[in-house]
Amino acid sequence: MRGLSNRPGPDGPSHAQKAVITAGAMITALGLFVAACGTGGTGARDEGPADNDSLAQGAASPTATATEDRDSMAKVVKLVKADPKVSKEVKRDLQPCVADEYPVDVSYGKLTGASANDIVVNVMTCSDAVGVASYVFRERRSGYENVFRAEEPPVYAEIDRGELVVTQQLYAKGDPVEFPSSEEVITYRWAKHRFTEQSRTHNDYSNAVGDTDTPEPVPAN
Repeated sequence: MRGLSNRPGPDGPSHAQKAVITAGAMITALGLFVAACGTGGTGARDEGPADNDSLAQGAASPTATATEDRDSMAKVVKLVKADPKVSKEVKRDLQPCVADEYPVDVSYGKLTGASANDIVVNVMTCSDAVGVASYVFRERRSGYENVFRAEEPPVYAEIDRGELVVTQQLYAKGDPVEFPSSEEVITYRWAKHRFTEQSRTHNDYSNAVGDTDTPEPVPAN
């Protein structure tokens, strides 16, 4: 799990601590967009290589060049910034961390039953790779459509055995930004042209006292 704050869980490191990496390391790894996300706490990951779509090229082969990787990332960033369902705040803050390296984690896999791989995009902070927004894009004849969005940080989305798994860290009153009190792991499944919630697991990090508001990711209509 990447893109969440480094808050330890009740029985050891949280999902976020196990696999947080910097956006720069992600982008410079050649051709590993698909495999960059290792197995998380929710099960085996099943992203596959993207089809021969312009957005997916450069991510399908481990021998892809750095130039192809940068081109693929630039196209995904352009897709996010052009989408009307993405908030103005996310678009404004989505800037290169260094040179042309964007804080975006991209993975490809089968989620919606489309012929081409769906694209899962996590937008993160440059400083500590905390997830600020997650999206799923589905291929349509006219391009890609945003079919899911979660814009309540810290948040991170991934593909787990054909389902969308979203981890949302939560804060109780008085929690410092770096120490949320708990997390909810929410599993979504594609049905009737949208994602529907299948299960929700709540994990407490500590015995912190206070009311916790639970922001829920909002499937894009």
